[in-house]
Amino acid sequence: MRRRHHDGPYHGPRHCGPKRRFPGNREDMIARLEEHQRDLEQRTADVADMIRRLREEPATEPGTPEPAPA
Repeated sequence: MRRRHHDGPYHGPRHCGPKRRFPGNREDMIARLEEHQRDLEQRTADVADMIRRLREEPATEPGTPEPAPA
C-alpha cells in the first residue's frame, strides 16, 4: 500500500485543515487575523490591478520584443 503525502509514519492519516491555534488571548488573535485579512485584501487588490493593466495593454505578437518605455 502506498502512503499518501499526509499519512504519518505511525499515526495513520492526519487531517489537513485550518486548525491552528494562536498563542495569546482572544483580542490578540482577532488583531492578528484582522491584520492578516488587510494584507490579503491588499494582495488581492494588487492582483486585480495587474490583471486590469494586462488587459488594457495591447497584445504583442509572440517573439516580438516589448517596446522600450518612453
